[in-house]
This record gives sequence, structure tokens and C-alpha cells, in this order.
Amino acid sequence: MDLNQVTIPVSNLDQSIAFYKKLGLHLIVYSKDHYARFECPGGATFSLSVVRQEISDHPAKVYFENERMDEEVTRLKSEGVVFDSDPADKGWAWREALLRDPDGNHLCIYWAGVNRRFPPWRIRDDTSEI
Repeated sequence: MDLNQVTIPVSNLDQSIAFYKKLGLHLIVYSKDHYARFECPGGATFSLSVVRQEISDHPAKVYFENERMDEEVTRLKSEGVVFDSDPADKGWAWREALLRDPDGNHLCIYWAGVNRRFPPWRIRDDTSEI
């Protein structure tokens, strides 16, 4: 099974579209006032759906991988995007920076390279114990 897309709730569609365009996502679907879909460079899609109620206190956390993440964070900061944490190496074998979209959804821009799919602690394919 392949991941097709992730959809997150937003309160202001146009504001959110502008934000995600800054991140470099390509807008491919726009339904005025209620829905937008972006295509990511790798082919997966990412969607925004307007909700009329308050967005949860436990927002989604979406990870965007970027091989040049430090440069991307610098570029985004120059455009006024605020980060909760600067790029840092993490104990789970990748480098990440944290931020939030206009509705408070948590985002992580990271680079893991081969460790994203094949970390040293990956469960071996030949095990049947899960």
C-alpha cells in the first residue's frame, strides 16, 4: 500500500495556500472556500480542508523531507516563516526543524537520507514476531 495523500484541517484556505506555496508545494486543485490539494516533488499529494469548528488541541504533525533542509529553513525564515526550533541533529538519525502552519498544525522539515526507511533499528523483514 502506498501513501496517496494527507489532508489537514484549516480555518482560512487562502492564507494556508499562501503558506504552503512558500514551502514549495505545487497547487493542483482549488475548490473555492473549502478545499485545496498540492503535489509534492516526489508525487504524493497534500490537501487542505476548511473546517468551521475549532481545530483540535492535538493537531496533526506532518513531515516534509528536504535534502537541503538547512538552506530551505534559511529561505523560509527570510520570507517571514517562524520556526519553533532551528535545524538540529536528532538521536533518531536525522536532522529536523519544527514549525507550525497558520492554524497551528505541527510541521517538521527534515532530512534523514537512507535512515528514513532503513534506520539501524529497523525491524528485519525476515522476522515474524510483531
